[in-house]
Amino acid sequence: MAAGHSVGPARWQADFDVLMGRVAGRFARVEPRRRAAAFVMGLLARLPRTNCWTIAEYAGDWTPDGMQHLLGRAVWDAEAVREDVRGYLTEHLGDGDAGVGAVLVVDETGDLKKGTCTVGVQRQYTGTAGRIENAQVSVWLTIATGRGHGLIDRALYLPRCWAGDPARRAGAGVPAEIGFATKPQLARQMIARTLDAGVRASWVTGDEVYGADPGLRTECERRGIGYVLAVARAHRVDTSAGPLRADALSLRLPARAWQRRSAGPGAKGHRVYDWALIDINPGGHPSGQPSMLIRRHCRTGERAYYRCWTPTPVPLSTVVGVAGTRWAVEEDFQTGKGLTALDEHQVRTWTSWHCWTALVMLAHALLTATAATEPTAASHPAGQIPLTRNEISHLLAVLILTPTHTPPHRLHWSTWRRRHQHRARTSHYQRQATPQ
Repeated sequence: MAAGHSVGPARWQADFDVLMGRVAGRFARVEPRRRAAAFVMGLLARLPRTNCWTIAEYAGDWTPDGMQHLLGRAVWDAEAVREDVRGYLTEHLGDGDAGVGAVLVVDETGDLKKGTCTVGVQRQYTGTAGRIENAQVSVWLTIATGRGHGLIDRALYLPRCWAGDPARRAGAGVPAEIGFATKPQLARQMIARTLDAGVRASWVTGDEVYGADPGLRTECERRGIGYVLAVARAHRVDTSAGPLRADALSLRLPARAWQRRSAGPGAKGHRVYDWALIDINPGGHPSGQPSMLIRRHCRTGERAYYRCWTPTPVPLSTVVGVAGTRWAVEEDFQTGKGLTALDEHQVRTWTSWHCWTALVMLAHALLTATAATEPTAASHPAGQIPLTRNEISHLLAVLILTPTHTPPHRLHWSTWRRRHQHRARTSHYQRQATPQ
């Protein structure tokens, strides 16, 4: 790469080899292991569209059969790869700074889909569209420290209509032991896996879906991990004045209760709000420090509410810092979809979805770790920010991962695509013409 950048071809290849070597034992044979490495390179290559066809063409294959086999039938352990990604990222991101520590951020994202056969798809609300759409929803876990943040776990949300339908389950290959679980329940499972693996996280944060779940809050308290979880304004808490809605509590606060603090740096400067931290549940909590955090916009007065708990007392600035960390998962969704094709999969089964997302997590972890170590690997010139994941992805695509296939290879794929599309179109027409 350009002078002054430590993320050159040699270092990138070494980092890539280390990461793929870390997961090598998760593959039963050398062929799927090599194909997985080519698949991850294809995810990072910023192809115009990213699916098994385009990745196979990029990798030099003559058909997509091998890549499709990797996702659906090859013998390898996608869940163990996910565990390797978690370990790789926590090693590179560290345990967080002394004030806040590592934060686990949970959130869900949706991928819009057509039809009804793709595993987990139904008409449901998704923040991706901001409305009810035909979509597949998954819950993700990010770890955030002062060095960066990245995706370390995921769980596919299986709606009740899927969980209770044997025919649909069989068609999508849903394992028999998988039943219906709410999104907060999936979050609890992922947090438990992470903590049981020895990750030293100090906090959990998430939006109202997770803040409203008492089971998630109780599990965090049982494990001694603090939380700052958003709740609705109608959320009720116990106070010295009796049970109150969160919005009613905020209206009782005197002017001196509010303090102006930054929730962290944003794209356009520090995200400054007025904040108030109030003790709740006096005398009714067996341990720790339960509280309600309220955020007020400095100009509009718009408010947001957070249910909090800490094992020991902490200052307002710490709790505000944790609340401000929630944006990390949104950025991870953005980079995961924009840089490593998280939402471009065209897989339909339970197994292939978990395989696709495990490989996406590998690609995303490489960008995250490179960005986290870049500031210490070389001093960047004055007047420039350190390399971001977006910039690293761009440089990889244009300088290292640019395909160099010959015209015959390109023409072969053009012929293959048109032949396949002709067969598919003919099949659709014949099915339409068949009397029902």
